[in-house]
Amino acid sequence: MEKRCTILGAGESGVWAAVLASLKGWNAFVSDSKNITAEYKAILNQYKIDFEEGEHSLDKICDSELIIKSPGVPESTKIVQTIRKQKIELISEIEWAFRYTDKPVIAITGTNGKSTTTRLIGHILDKASLKVSVGGNLGDAFSKLVINAEEDTDYYVLEVSSFQLDDCKTFKPKISIILNITEDHLDRYQDKFENYIQSKLSIARLMDKEDTLILNFDDKVLLEHINKKQLNTRKLWFGMEEKKELTAFTRNNKLIIAEENPFEMELTDLKIKGKHNIYNSMAAGISARVLDLRKEVIRESFMDFKGLEHRLEFVARIGGVEYINDSKATNVNSAWYALESMNKPTVWIAGGVDKGNDYASIIPLIRKKVKAIICLGANNVPLHNAFSKHVDVMMNTDNMREAVEMAAAISTNGDAVLLSPACASFDLFENYKKRGEHFKKHVIEL
Repeated sequence: MEKRCTILGAGESGVWAAVLASLKGWNAFVSDSKNITAEYKAILNQYKIDFEEGEHSLDKICDSELIIKSPGVPESTKIVQTIRKQKIELISEIEWAFRYTDKPVIAITGTNGKSTTTRLIGHILDKASLKVSVGGNLGDAFSKLVINAEEDTDYYVLEVSSFQLDDCKTFKPKISIILNITEDHLDRYQDKFENYIQSKLSIARLMDKEDTLILNFDDKVLLEHINKKQLNTRKLWFGMEEKKELTAFTRNNKLIIAEENPFEMELTDLKIKGKHNIYNSMAAGISARVLDLRKEVIRESFMDFKGLEHRLEFVARIGGVEYINDSKATNVNSAWYALESMNKPTVWIAGGVDKGNDYASIIPLIRKKVKAIICLGANNVPLHNAFSKHVDVMMNTDNMREAVEMAAAISTNGDAVLLSPACASFDLFENYKKRGEHFKKHVIEL
């Protein structure tokens, strides 16, 4: 009898989970409460996969022995709650793809820095002449990687979000990295930070002594909660200041990976700049040494890795002013790292969908580094409430062109203009990528 499964959500992960299911002999059905894009409809039609859009047909969905949930589908939705009551097995797309591979997985999670660290590890492995497939929460879905690369890959390197970790049952990475944990996405976790923390920590739930968990010693939340967990895996720590507990740290402006014959590298030689990228590099460097990759390969990778689009991306220097695109900074902690890395008087473009942000941690940086704030959003009141007492100039706009022109008008030779919103983009833009693209377009047009 043919096995039947339903995939909830028809974005990148949902569509490729359905294709993987079809290729593995399942009768797959895709259901999305919203409209499905023409691109993804074409893929579903190519593989003759049944789908619906704009609704969820309960009877059809529940006539399944397995449900695969896309990360964009909240636990609180009626359809998920119904499935729970029916006691049908429900898993995430990451879990689904993992069931169809026996290749080792390097998984990276955390509130900030996941994408950069994931790409950097992929870059190191590629430079070491290993066959590596990079994706997950960025780029290609894990299911698509398994379809295309299973016979021709040595490692999967995956960025994994908390939403993707939820509903994992057997997911067991060879190496896991938790970069940091700060408040984010609490609307998906009953407004409880503890629930979000536990979701992140679940990445290591099944790891054993043959596996390695790499952790940020400087993250107080992580340090406090990881010690409460009964984990069987090897733990390696990184942090900024040298301590006996740490495998990677900095000393005399050098990045050190402590071994019998330590890896050392001048911080100024790192291609990607900023304190947060030192953390990302330490995590990536430890993972590379766990795999026994050559130090020269790691050094070369650190020196020529260009970083990610929309993450502290240099756009142009116009009239002696640097324009930097950090549109991917969709939360306060991420914007903090961007501001901390600035070494010039800064015109800061911020704003968007405020997720109940607490801006207190940024105020010392505002006083020290920011000469003006341009508030870009449909509702700029939270930014004014937080910062009006701490900066001389605050301006409002709901238009990126105007924001860039304002920044150009008030900046002078030697300044920097930084787009690092600290907020989601959905009030004015489709996503953070579109926001960053608009910023770059209007900067180039100056």
